[in-house]
Amino acid sequence: MEIKTVGVVGGGTMGSGIVQQFAQAGYKVIMARARPRAEIERLAEERGLGLIKRNLSRQVERERLTRGEADAILGRIQVAYDHGELAEVDLVIEAIVEIMAKKKEFFSKLDRIVKPEAILASNTSGLSITEIASATGRSGQVIGMHFFNPVPVMKLVEVVRGTDTSDSTFNTIMELAGKIGKEAIAVNEAPLFVVNRLLIPMINEAAFVLQEGISSAEDIDRGMRLGANHPIGPLALGDLVGLDVVLMIMDNLHWETRDSKYRASPLIRRLVRAGRLGRKTGRGFYDYKNRG
Repeated sequence: MEIKTVGVVGGGTMGSGIVQQFAQAGYKVIMARARPRAEIERLAEERGLGLIKRNLSRQVERERLTRGEADAILGRIQVAYDHGELAEVDLVIEAIVEIMAKKKEFFSKLDRIVKPEAILASNTSGLSITEIASATGRSGQVIGMHFFNPVPVMKLVEVVRGTDTSDSTFNTIMELAGKIGKEAIAVNEAPLFVVNRLLIPMINEAAFVLQEGISSAEDIDRGMRLGANHPIGPLALGDLVGLDVVLMIMDNLHWETRDSKYRASPLIRRLVRAGRLGRKTGRGFYDYKNRG
């Protein structure tokens, strides 16, 4: 199947990044959210479309794009005010909240809206593609397409097969990833897939090292930057991701595997309960309000 028009649902950082990536690659993209028109227009300008405009303006300022090229990219993006406007797209990528019940509800709705041959993809960072697909009547055409933040910068896409994902669907999405300038890795469904299965437990283990008083947050992060050549330390990375997100992912991994090695750090749980979620709240492992 040839993908010509793409729908993206979710106007946050990930959703807008995915929209920008496809539009820059020459695809017509429909950015859809099901809310009142006035609210959609405001959110689109403040968040989704606004983020894309700001990103493109920065590229123009850095002479990576001309103003004409940026305008052409924006011209390929359509903001939709009803999910019904996705009816004729070839691919829909879902980038909504990481709650299984909401994803299943949404995919069930999508299944009734889009044309029978369309592919439905989820940008989930670790939830079961098989379970999401079970809410549809086209489980062979449901797949994971996990981008990384910031989407226009990060090269990787995890292409995740559910139990019923067809070879045709899988091959189409693997090929598509290359067409939009990404490198894809093939993943058979498992909790957290590949990258987060390795990355999030590292953040969690760093929190245990801090909790046990083995070293300071600064020295733990410095150790991983200088000793393992990581661009950012695990605790600073946890603050960047959001400690509430880290905790949710660890709890999901623990629940899925029932393996005690994936028990979430009590320190992370305590910080989340205190509202110290990282950069987005100004405090996490580090205090960003008082940093120069």
